[in-house]
Amino acid sequence: MTTSLMSVATTISPVSSGSSDSVQRVAANLAALRARISATGRDPATIRLVAVTKTFGADAVEAALALGLTCVGENYVDELCAKRMAASDGAVWHYLGALQSNKIHQAVSCADVLCAVARVKEIEKIASYDGAQRIYVQVDYTGLASRNGAAPSEVAGLVERGRSLGLDVAGLMTVAPPDDARTRLAFRSLTALADDLGLVERSMGMTDDLEVACELGTSELRIGRALFGARAQ
Repeated sequence: MTTSLMSVATTISPVSSGSSDSVQRVAANLAALRARISATGRDPATIRLVAVTKTFGADAVEAALALGLTCVGENYVDELCAKRMAASDGAVWHYLGALQSNKIHQAVSCADVLCAVARVKEIEKIASYDGAQRIYVQVDYTGLASRNGAAPSEVAGLVERGRSLGLDVAGLMTVAPPDDARTRLAFRSLTALADDLGLVERSMGMTDDLEVACELGTSELRIGRALFGARAQ
């Protein structure tokens, strides 16, 4: 993907001062993470890991790449663009945050996958720029106004609109509700909805709920803390 990256200022905490130490620590965490996946009966090789490096520095990205984790996720556009400019080649950048209308062009320029598309106006704005942008539609199963995502009843229309405008609508994404029973229902519902719409990618599951996501058909886990440790506050 050809990118037009902007110079931005961000506040990023380094994962460590030594990149070799970072790789060793992340390698140990990755082994434990894969063991958790295997314990669910899933083959870790069949699930994409998106290394979420929000608030961590360049060492985190380089450690992930060194260990073969080529998909890197960021929640803030400015941070994503800054890290993409500084990182080694070979990463596939996932933008995980809600899309702000005044930053959509920047997000399109910096990200390879926009994972939290939730409105028709976002789809139309993304499609107005050059390139066959790859997107996921984010689905909200909480019903809370504070949560990004489309209501399940709106998803088919969003997928159809994206396809009609030539976007690569690759799958669906969701963030789990805050209790196990509702998490299971949400993940089960997302898998069924993706099946109905002929979508391959189901991005669901993070550090605390990855076992449930694996059991219920995720194709992609978005992992920060289990790889890099606790974030700086």
